Amino acid sequence: MRHADELEAILRRSEPVMQVLTTIRDLDPPDWLLFSGAVYQRVLNHLGGRALDYGVKDYDIGYFDASDISYEAEDVVIQRVAAAFEPPLRELVEVRNQARVHVWFEDKFGEAYTPLACSAEAPARFVSPMFAVGVKLEPDDRMTVVAPFGLEDLFARILRPNPVRGAERSFPRIAASAKARWPEITVLER
Repeated sequence: MRHADELEAILRRSEPVMQVLTTIRDLDPPDWLLFSGAVYQRVLNHLGGRALDYGVKDYDIGYFDASDISYEAEDVVIQRVAAAFEPPLRELVEVRNQARVHVWFEDKFGEAYTPLACSAEAPARFVSPMFAVGVKLEPDDRMTVVAPFGLEDLFARILRPNPVRGAERSFPRIAASAKARWPEITVLER
């Protein structure tokens, strides 16, 4: 649990992360998580001695509502979340219903995507175990960490393909981009 505690301490030092987590907690979309770059990039920045917010392009919020997987229903949540933030966070917070990812994923990425049962299943589908981490700020201010592959790769700065996804055509491009921003990471092809 040491890495989870360290992750939480790093995230709590980022004012934008805490503002996003607090605001989303107050809005409370169903089964929500903040994940991807907004989380793992803070760790890489901390370990590399960079400013915590270096290179962070957005804040990916996933929520899960299978009762209506239309884009129109998702857009209601997108607009509600956007209205809760002032610029520049308004433009950086991206919210998506994880219950409908399977509807558009294959068209966008050329890879089949079976439906998820909850938001916590999403990180297990990310390109790399290093990226597969999400957090939620609970009503009592505890932070829940979701990391289906653990946090070892992230804290060891090892970027490898997701072992359950099989061959990932975009992995070399994603790895090159990450290596350009964090030259100290180790990229493993398998």
